[in-house]
Amino acid sequence: MAKERKFPEGLTFGDVLLKPRYSSVLPNEVELCSRFSTNIGLNFPIISSAMDTVTEKEMAIALALQGGLGIIHKNMSIEKQAAQVRKVKRYESVFISDPVTVFPSDTIGKLMELMEHYNISGVPVVDKEKKIQGIVTKRDIIFEEDRSKFIRKVMTPRKALITGRDGISLDEVKDILRKHRVEKLPLVDKEGRLTGLITLRDILKRKEFPEANIDEEGKLYCGAAVGVSPDTAERAQELLKAGADCIVIDTAHGYTKKVFDVAKRLRKICSSDLVVGNIATGDAARGLLKLDVDAIKVGVGPGSICTTRVISGIGVPQLSAILEVSDAVKEQTPVIADGGIIYSGDITKAFAAGADSVMIGSLLAGTDEAPGEQVILEGRRFKVYRGMGSIDAMKQGSKDRYFQTGKLVPEGVVARVPYKGPVSEVLFQLAGGVRSGMGYVGATTIKELKGKAEFIRVTSAGLRESHPHDVKITKEPPNYEI
Repeated sequence: MAKERKFPEGLTFGDVLLKPRYSSVLPNEVELCSRFSTNIGLNFPIISSAMDTVTEKEMAIALALQGGLGIIHKNMSIEKQAAQVRKVKRYESVFISDPVTVFPSDTIGKLMELMEHYNISGVPVVDKEKKIQGIVTKRDIIFEEDRSKFIRKVMTPRKALITGRDGISLDEVKDILRKHRVEKLPLVDKEGRLTGLITLRDILKRKEFPEANIDEEGKLYCGAAVGVSPDTAERAQELLKAGADCIVIDTAHGYTKKVFDVAKRLRKICSSDLVVGNIATGDAARGLLKLDVDAIKVGVGPGSICTTRVISGIGVPQLSAILEVSDAVKEQTPVIADGGIIYSGDITKAFAAGADSVMIGSLLAGTDEAPGEQVILEGRRFKVYRGMGSIDAMKQGSKDRYFQTGKLVPEGVVARVPYKGPVSEVLFQLAGGVRSGMGYVGATTIKELKGKAEFIRVTSAGLRESHPHDVKITKEPPNYEI
């Protein structure tokens, strides 16, 4: 007699809605703080995908300024990826503990190269013992045509330099900058050695972006992806040296011996948080918990440009995957929902199902900060967005994500998405939608949302009813543009 087969139900975001509840919570009273990993919090729980048409330094900076986090993709050399991380970490830091420096005997040409490379406008001048000798800014060299001239000829010398003591408070810094009308304040110890630098620009950035996601030194948080290739350990070490706050082992199937072996090896050398993915089951989650990982990334095949499910026949609808993994980890480790987000309401559902943050690709791919190529078709602007399983991306370096060698079998496509403008506008709309959803449930925090949320299944007719219907839309709201 044939064995009876049971087919568990798999649901995704479009299959359910959250039931409204009695609420005294207004959207502007909602707190979106959450956690990304063991040691990294989020003021806005959205992560940009480690995809080569989504996240490089510009996106990582923009996300962190808004309270989120960007994960720099690995489809580049080790040196270039580390440089990207370094630029994010240097972008904003009221107290810069390791400023770029030059010697008095260096040339203006070298100085200009450093300024361009690090996007800075002023550099402290030190001797070989790191004792401050002066400072040189763009204003000092703006009319200099001789690139071979020594910096000591154009710098502001030590005797005319305004400095601050090591350990100075921010209020004292503001008073000095205001009194002396300077934009940069080198910090020195009792022996006159340079210990740091404070710039007016970074103070103003802090005021402009009060929700910026920053570490203890005031630097923007930044993560970076690695794979399971032979150079993974070397890549991870260089990324850590560059200041990466987390290393993300980014694969299509995280529940494998190869990924577990890499995770064990990196756990021994990784001083920052270690995140592993992607998985879609409770068994996989329990396995990763034994490796002492700092966060688990969930999602096998839900991405809009991913074809893993139709190519391989493998996958778990994303909402069910989040529910199963969240139940398995029991809040021991943060859960990152990666993929399948189409609308802001899907983010609310992901949190309600147990996710602590969501990773997004397609909604961010069309923004100014995304590295995808911009194209114009029939008078409309688009940006290229491709899956890391596409042939183009795998040839660029992501084939190890799918454990492929030799002739490649694609598990993703190359597509285009509408141009969306600055990512800050997209994030504003997404945050507004989530705040509204939490208000409907009566939850002021994401943790409270998880406890109060009640899902209801919807039919295809219910899904159609959920969207604008039986009208001709003359002006689309932002959520439908993205």
